[in-house]
Amino acid sequence: MVIVFVSLLIALVMSGPIVVEARAFYVFGDSLVDSGNNNYLVTTARADSPPYGIDFPTRRPTGRFSNGLNIPDLISEAIGNDEPPLPYLSPELRGRRLLNGANFASAGIGILNDTGFQFINIIRMNQQLDYFQQYQQRVSRLISRPRTQRLVSQALVLITVGGNDFVNNYFLVPYSARSRQFSLPDYVRLLISEYKKILMRLYSLGVGRVLVTGAGPLGCAPAELARTTSSNGRCSAELQRAASLYDPQLLQMINEINRKIGKNVFIAANINQMQTDFLSTPRTYGFITSKVACCGQGPYNGMGLCTVLSNLCPNRELYVFWDAFHPTEKANRMIVRHILTGSTKYMNPMNLSSALAL
Repeated sequence: MVIVFVSLLIALVMSGPIVVEARAFYVFGDSLVDSGNNNYLVTTARADSPPYGIDFPTRRPTGRFSNGLNIPDLISEAIGNDEPPLPYLSPELRGRRLLNGANFASAGIGILNDTGFQFINIIRMNQQLDYFQQYQQRVSRLISRPRTQRLVSQALVLITVGGNDFVNNYFLVPYSARSRQFSLPDYVRLLISEYKKILMRLYSLGVGRVLVTGAGPLGCAPAELARTTSSNGRCSAELQRAASLYDPQLLQMINEINRKIGKNVFIAANINQMQTDFLSTPRTYGFITSKVACCGQGPYNGMGLCTVLSNLCPNRELYVFWDAFHPTEKANRMIVRHILTGSTKYMNPMNLSSALAL
C-alpha cells in the first residue's frame, strides 16, 4: 500500500498541475454547427454516412453537415486551438480535452421547443444549456471551480439557431400550426423574445464573449428552390421576407442586451449579407453555381439529404451549397473570413478579431 501511494504521489508531482493554455470554445445551435452530437442519438437528423465528410481530413463522415470542415472547425483553427471542440456526447470528451471546450449543437433544433419535432430525438436549446452547466461541473472537478469560471469567462462562444424555426416549423407545411397561430411578423417577435431568454441564460452561466449568427438567406437554399418547379431558380419570397424581418430584430435585441449589461458581450454576424454576396454573383467568388447543391437529387439537387445514391459533383470548390441546406467548406471559409475581419457591414459592433483583442 505504501509503495502504491508513493508511486502515485511521484506520478502526480512529475505530471504537475493541469495548465489551461488555449482559449476554450463552446458551440450551441443547429446543423450548421453540429459536429456530431446527433451521431449518439436515435434521430433522423444525421450526417454520419458517406459522402458527408468526403473532404474532411479523415475522408470519413463525422456528423458534420458538410463535405469537410464546418464553421466551428474554421473558427477554432483561426483562434489557435489545436483541435475543434468535441461533441459533448462524445465519449472522447474527457480529461484535459474538456479544457478545449465542447460542442453542444444538435441538427434540427430551433429556438422553439416544437421546432424539429419530426426528427424525434434532438438536443433542444434548453437541454444544450443544461449540458453546459453539467460540463462546468465536470471541469470544476478537474481544475477547481474558480479556475473553471475563469476558463468560461475568457472563452469564445458561438451560437447559431433560428433558421429551422422557419424552415422546419412555420413554413414546414402549408397552414402549419404555427402559421395558423401567428402572422409572420408576430411569429418573428415570438422568436426574438424566446431567443433573448436563451442568450440571457447563457450570459448567466458566466460566458464573456458570444458570437451570434443571423438566419441567412433562407429562401435561396436548393431545398427551397426545389419545393416548386415554378420557382425558375428564384429564392422563396416568403422565406426571404422572414429573414428580412428576423435579422434586424435580432441585431436590435443583441444591442439592447449589451446596453443592459454595460459591455459588448454579444457580437452579431450578418450571415444573410455574407451569403447574399456570393449567392448573387457566384462566379466573382470562384463558384460556378449558387443554386444547385453539390450532392443531392431532384431539381437543383435539393430533395432530401446527401446519400451514396445521390448525384455528387467532382469539385466541391465550385459549389456554394454542399447539400440541400448546408454550405460547402469553401463557402464556410468565406463566411468565417468575414466573421474574423469583416467590416460593420457584416459584423456588429465589431468583428471577431477586434473583440478577441480586447
